[in-house]
Amino acid sequence: MTGLRLARLPDRTPVKLAIAITPDLHLALAEYAALYAETYGREEPVAELVPAMLSAFLDSDREFSKQRR
Repeated sequence: MTGLRLARLPDRTPVKLAIAITPDLHLALAEYAALYAETYGREEPVAELVPAMLSAFLDSDREFSKQRR
């Protein structure tokens, strides 16, 4: 049903995240958040999606996983 690599986020306590990003990255993240909402029927702020996206990225990096062992 979904083509997104990021699964729907579980319920959780909000955590504040403050980072500086480029305007192009901000736009891409906003577009991803919109597609996430369309896919799962639930809006999530970008600041809530970014930690899950980073975790998924790190989990998929074989060299990083190998070095962590």
